[in-house]
Amino acid sequence: MTNKLGNYVMGAWQEGEGDGKLLLNAVNGEPIAHASTAGLDFAEILAYGRSTGGAVLRKMTFRERGLMLKKLALHLYAMKDKYYPISYQTGATKKDSWIDIEGGIGNLFANASLRRKFPDTPFHVDGEMAPLSKNGGFIGHHIMVPKEGIAIHINAFNFPIWGMLEKVAVNLMAGVPALVKPATLTSFLTEAMVRDIIASNIIPEGSLQLICGSARGILDHVMSQDVVTFTGSASTGQMLKSTSRLVEESVPFNMEADSLNCIVLGEDVSPDKEEFKLFIKEVRNEMTTKCGQKCTAIRRIFVPENMVEEVHLALAAQLQKTIIGDPTAEGVRMGALAGHDQVAEVKANVDELLKSNKILFGDLNDVQPVGDGTDKGAFVSPILMVNDRPFDNLAVHEIEAFGPASTIMPYNGVDEAIALSKLGKGSLCCSIATFDDNIAREFVLGAASYHGRILVLNRESALESTGHGSPMPLLIHGGPGRAGGGEEMGGMRGVKHYMQRCAIQGSPTTLTEITSQYQYGGKYKDPGKHPFQKHFEELNVGDTIETHGRTITEADIVNFANVSWDHFYAHTDVTTLEGTTFEQRVAHGYFILSAAAGLFVDAKKGPVLLNYGLEECRFTKPVYAGMTIAVRLTVKEKMDQEKRDEEDIPKGIVKFLVDVFDESGETVTIATILTMVKKLGEE
Repeated sequence: MTNKLGNYVMGAWQEGEGDGKLLLNAVNGEPIAHASTAGLDFAEILAYGRSTGGAVLRKMTFRERGLMLKKLALHLYAMKDKYYPISYQTGATKKDSWIDIEGGIGNLFANASLRRKFPDTPFHVDGEMAPLSKNGGFIGHHIMVPKEGIAIHINAFNFPIWGMLEKVAVNLMAGVPALVKPATLTSFLTEAMVRDIIASNIIPEGSLQLICGSARGILDHVMSQDVVTFTGSASTGQMLKSTSRLVEESVPFNMEADSLNCIVLGEDVSPDKEEFKLFIKEVRNEMTTKCGQKCTAIRRIFVPENMVEEVHLALAAQLQKTIIGDPTAEGVRMGALAGHDQVAEVKANVDELLKSNKILFGDLNDVQPVGDGTDKGAFVSPILMVNDRPFDNLAVHEIEAFGPASTIMPYNGVDEAIALSKLGKGSLCCSIATFDDNIAREFVLGAASYHGRILVLNRESALESTGHGSPMPLLIHGGPGRAGGGEEMGGMRGVKHYMQRCAIQGSPTTLTEITSQYQYGGKYKDPGKHPFQKHFEELNVGDTIETHGRTITEADIVNFANVSWDHFYAHTDVTTLEGTTFEQRVAHGYFILSAAAGLFVDAKKGPVLLNYGLEECRFTKPVYAGMTIAVRLTVKEKMDQEKRDEEDIPKGIVKFLVDVFDESGETVTIATILTMVKKLGEE
């Protein structure tokens, strides 16, 4: 009897009622499992996630969430090998599976690292303070807090693990729970990993739920604080996006749709150039990786009109070498489509394209996969086509065969290449192979408005390039128009999609207490002793000392010029200042900053380990000989830091605001320094 997949909802694994949908091995057609969600109460499931998982996640700081993701990533990476045999049943080769499994885990690592960019609080302070009054007593700022809903991820069949992890890594980092609905066809692989995630007890209960099977009607229960993401076909996405409940509740809906992505061969590239080989390799990879079942796969190939034949022959030669069959068989480079329905869909769309295209390589009805039992598998040959009149025969810019099918088209001049790229009405990714940076600039600036990402491929980037079809966690993934008009990932940008930005207004002192970051103009706190003599836990945001003054002399300026070798005329030649902004010999800005350090530093040994950084430095007023400066040193922000190992010293990072002012009380230099400070008990 075939197994039934579990749904992890409301704290328990539950099987849906009835047989549900039978899932088959894409390679040999053998049954794997049944998937059913019948009998599940979607309204209760969503409410459980909001109240149980959300309540815990929202109280965690970004640092705690990031460490949680890192721990989960390490846990899954240690058992990654167990997922490969399951992945092979989806038709994926080892390389395809590596992208899905280890690429997905890599998303966890990448998002975990963002903890260093966010404050050590459950919320984020966004942007800069806005002065709202003449005397500085009324200011504004923006904070971002986790939404109090649940993220509902409706994913495609092509990446059962990556599709889940690249999304949940972001919403968990933001402090929002998730319900994952993988495409039923390959949900058995997603379910296998979720079982291990839940068993690890690394993430809070309720922060991840899974349903394997139909989710029809689930969007009827969303609320205004929820976020819905969808990956799949544009037509399905548009249907879901129009759900009345989404409109009524103003629920954010992020759609990442399959698109007619393209690649351009630059006019500077000839067959003897390195870029030509890179171009051919990139197209072959994009056609055969995951059997072309990628939302980023290259569907349209634009080449200079005098290069069509060379590209055709070179690509055909590479595709001819591609062994198709069972992913576990020796030498196989392309596996199966996810199922026979996908084969039928690809064939139907290629037939439509052949009304205005012609085949250069491949045969829709002739494929000889290697391996036992593959005669019942979902295999198809790579199909390379040509369209001689791409501005007239427009079907190639409108119909997508979601498989190993691509079309070569000629262009004449960069303007035509740009125009052709735009006929796809928006894509997730576009690439250009060129070693001419002027061509690259002209194309990118001309085409960027129609593409979510553009890769410039040449001999310099190729050694480390991740390729056309690889979205990166720290860059956005999405695109305009046909690609869905959405945006996900993108490092900190992606996390903010799951947070609510709120403008706050009040006095600098009040906003300091709200944000846990000192706002300029706020009241100072008496630290009782020099901040450099206080441990990390003892410091409070707003702790301030004011130093004694130092009068700057001509000798100081001359000596610093000699030590630094900075002989800029304004520091050395007082006879040439006419027509400049300076009245007399001016002190070096970096000397003023150095002199400030001499004023605020406490020389005695204490909890401060080191000063390791400087940011937001501004020289706001000239300092001349005879002027007296002093410093206000204020604790601006505190960030906890984890130990690298058992031998590491427990410590945190403290940002100090350095406000250097003159005898009139006016600021002349302002900067933020970063110090590493011991925690208590570590003398």
